Amino acid sequence: MVSITASEVPTARLHGYLLGAVGPRPIAFASTVDGKNRPNLSPFSFFNVFSSNPPILIFSPSRRVRDNSTKHTLDNVLDNMEVVINVVNYNMVQQMSLASTEYREGENEFIKSGLTMLPSDLVKPFRVAESPVQFECKVVKVEPLGKEGGAGNLIFSEVLKIHVDSDILDENGNIDQFKIDQVARMGGNWYSRANMGLFEVPKPVSNLGIGVDQIPEHIRLSNILTGNDLGMLGNIEKLPTQAEVRQYVDNNVDLRSILSSGDEALLHSRAQELLKTKDVLSAWKVLLAEIPS
Repeated sequence: MVSITASEVPTARLHGYLLGAVGPRPIAFASTVDGKNRPNLSPFSFFNVFSSNPPILIFSPSRRVRDNSTKHTLDNVLDNMEVVINVVNYNMVQQMSLASTEYREGENEFIKSGLTMLPSDLVKPFRVAESPVQFECKVVKVEPLGKEGGAGNLIFSEVLKIHVDSDILDENGNIDQFKIDQVARMGGNWYSRANMGLFEVPKPVSNLGIGVDQIPEHIRLSNILTGNDLGMLGNIEKLPTQAEVRQYVDNNVDLRSILSSGDEALLHSRAQELLKTKDVLSAWKVLLAEIPS
């Protein structure tokens, strides 16, 4: 057995041990607004429910290890003391991951991730329409756990109103644990899907994804591609060049056959197959290939 004294290892290394050992962790997809009422959306896996009377959810945005800076969510909560915590299911996991990208202050992660802003009833922050359960909360306390990089900040969130998608309810009006299809965070790039095991979603931290909003409309509004597909496409740093697309088409007989048919749905299905294998760059080359007029 390897024994580790917490005070003797770098914070980033200790962080990895904690995340790898404590899981699966539920995800608080937190919606806030800043002092200028600009929306912000970001996921946090230091999260759980801690009381039902009063109903209290707690999540913890940590100070960044690399430079000890704070995250926009924490800054917004301290300004506004309101938050909407949205439950993440499998159908939106890629878009949720894309929303964790560190876009500049004031950038709307709803737009970048292709998720829908839904007005709340009792608080300023928007709900995520695609989320199966949304909790409108007032923040009753923020408890800093330290002042150095890696220190958490416990955000005590009292639930004021809950919105539940009727499609996830069983015949008795209870939340069906199969229908809700939640995902949870593990260590590294790994997630857990209830009853389906582990799957991997690369972290969008090494680059700044273009975002779903930069995907051409005929692709973004596809009847074939899912929200998860769009989330993966939006996580690319830059699109392939026309020369790269032409070379890919020239080397792919099957793709040229699809292009000759003029069937855009078939083209999108081929791209979707590539996305299932995590080959995002090739999927983009397929989608950007020109169908002969």
